Amino acid sequence: MDRWAGKIALVTGASAGVGAATVETLVREGLTVVGIARRVEKIEKLGEKLKDAKGKLWAKKCDVTKEEEILEVVEWIKKTLGGIDILVNNAGMAHFASISDGDTEGFRRILNVNVLAVAIFTREAVRSMKARQVDGHIININSVLGHGVPEVSDKYSLYPSSKYAVTAMTEVTRKELIKANAKIKITSISPGLIRTEFLAVATTEAVAEAVYSQRPILDPEDVANAIVYALGTPPHLQVCELILRPVGAS
Repeated sequence: MDRWAGKIALVTGASAGVGAATVETLVREGLTVVGIARRVEKIEKLGEKLKDAKGKLWAKKCDVTKEEEILEVVEWIKKTLGGIDILVNNAGMAHFASISDGDTEGFRRILNVNVLAVAIFTREAVRSMKARQVDGHIININSVLGHGVPEVSDKYSLYPSSKYAVTAMTEVTRKELIKANAKIKITSISPGLIRTEFLAVATTEAVAEAVYSQRPILDPEDVANAIVYALGTPPHLQVCELILRPVGAS
């Protein structure tokens, strides 16, 4: 990780869960991290905890469903810090409903956050890296549901579909980077169930706790450590996909 010291990492969905764990891990590794979320005050509070760390945290407010806000953040990074060296596409959401009887607005929210925002951030990060001839790295936080739908349920809505899109988007981008002769890496990290507020936001705290009590789960730090592993590989080696499951998970 020494080669990333002082480099600029942009982490989306940085106010809690995997995003917050990733921000903390990267700042402690000596990176300058721009953490973005709608709840920017949570990132600012995390910044107070990290004021003596090797790196630095910048907190920026951004709604990833609004392209103009994404572009404003990217432009701020360019003018203030120089550009993006690492992108962690972590922001995501679920909407518990069926496809056959679900509401269109729920469909739209999932696609806007889980697919369209990932594409926009990836485009802007690649442009930044190419313009500065940087051998950067893009990390897409995917899901095991981007590789299979194991259970019978009428609550998935478009969440697995959106994560299948991330799986495909990662590979399509990798092929584009090969064609462009760019030395930019891209990695999909697909965790299983993680103990974060993600499930409680999509359902209720009671439902989330019931699920967590019945199944093996991962911690946000497990995903953050996987990100560090992927970033720490030598320049000639690319981790294309990491699937993370807790021991005992089916």
